[in-house]
Amino acid sequence: MTKDKSVLIIGKVWPEPNSSAAGKRMMQLIEMMQEQDYTITFVSTAAHTDFEENLTGHKVSFQMIKLNDASFDSFLSQLQPSIVIFDRFMTEEQFGWRVREHLPSAVQVIDTEDLHFLRHARQEAVKKNLPVDLYNEITKRELASLYRADVSLIISEYEMSLLQTQFKIPADKLIYLPLVFDEVEPNAKSFEDRKDFVFIGNFYHEPNWDAVLQLKKHWLHIKSLVPDAKMNIYGAYPSQKVTDLHNEKEGFLVKGRAVSAKEVIENARILLAPLRFGAGLKGKLLESMNYGTPSVTSSIGAEGILTNNWNGLICDDFSTLGDELTKLYNDKTTWEAAQVKGYATIQGKFSKSLRTGSWIDKIDYIKDNLNSHRQQNFIGELFHHHSLQSTKYMAKWIEEKSKLKSEQ
Repeated sequence: MTKDKSVLIIGKVWPEPNSSAAGKRMMQLIEMMQEQDYTITFVSTAAHTDFEENLTGHKVSFQMIKLNDASFDSFLSQLQPSIVIFDRFMTEEQFGWRVREHLPSAVQVIDTEDLHFLRHARQEAVKKNLPVDLYNEITKRELASLYRADVSLIISEYEMSLLQTQFKIPADKLIYLPLVFDEVEPNAKSFEDRKDFVFIGNFYHEPNWDAVLQLKKHWLHIKSLVPDAKMNIYGAYPSQKVTDLHNEKEGFLVKGRAVSAKEVIENARILLAPLRFGAGLKGKLLESMNYGTPSVTSSIGAEGILTNNWNGLICDDFSTLGDELTKLYNDKTTWEAAQVKGYATIQGKFSKSLRTGSWIDKIDYIKDNLNSHRQQNFIGELFHHHSLQSTKYMAKWIEEKSKLKSEQ
């Protein structure tokens, strides 16, 4: 195994684990690599926020970087990491050519978070009421990025299959790494200590906003099934259009950012998530399983987790919910049986002990056999030679333009 244990992560944003599943995912990657004795440096072009994680407290070095600026080249040459992780394909587009030029022996890894082209295609299909068309411009960009990278981390089994079967991405360029949870004994609140429904999700994420609109649309029907229940909506960065949905009389309550996702999910009897589009894994649904809260979601919501033995109900049209929802909410035996299914799913598929080390070993193997790995996936080398030339020289043009502007 390679002895060099230095990793550079180029973040699209600074990680906010209390705001989004993407933030939790990033901190999980950092923690798992540190457990394998890696030292981590995290950089981003994004502005800092009041809700970002304290990376210093996690012993992670960090700094802001500039886009289209040669100072990043000097930074790379000084840091000399053996592995560079791009947070989503867009950062690979921006910085991949610089990494390859100045650190040709560094393993380039993309953490996809989810397949953006899949989420975009589904969103367009819902908006236009058309079949899903995966062959769009984002698909071309993202797949080109995956080819250029030495390996990519894929969060969903469904997406692993899609990339290999439909788009013929070589299996050795992909590593399956879902969201993971520590193994703990279930100790969630009891059926009697819970009430109401809950939804939680970052409102910068379009699928969450659409899901809340669906909840608003179907809420009076759901409330007719469970008259005493309220619908509690939580999420980071709610806009005015979100808060305008708040209605005390109807029991549809928009409460904004949750101090603790665990607390609000654990206090609810059921989590509702009528997701009509999206990709990857839905953190809120995995968290509901981990916290012992049954859920009702769509087939999109359940994708990548499992399709049968769900910890509640899978329904693509919430207007059809009826006796099954009433029973899940009111019947303790049914509710507790659903809770047990959720625990089993987490422990059987998403336990941290199943994943820690194995994915890092695969990256280390690529590091130790980098030349042969790249030769076996020569299409990626072609993309580096051709596609990135345009990105590279556009970036250099912007850089020079900025210099001239500053000198005036």
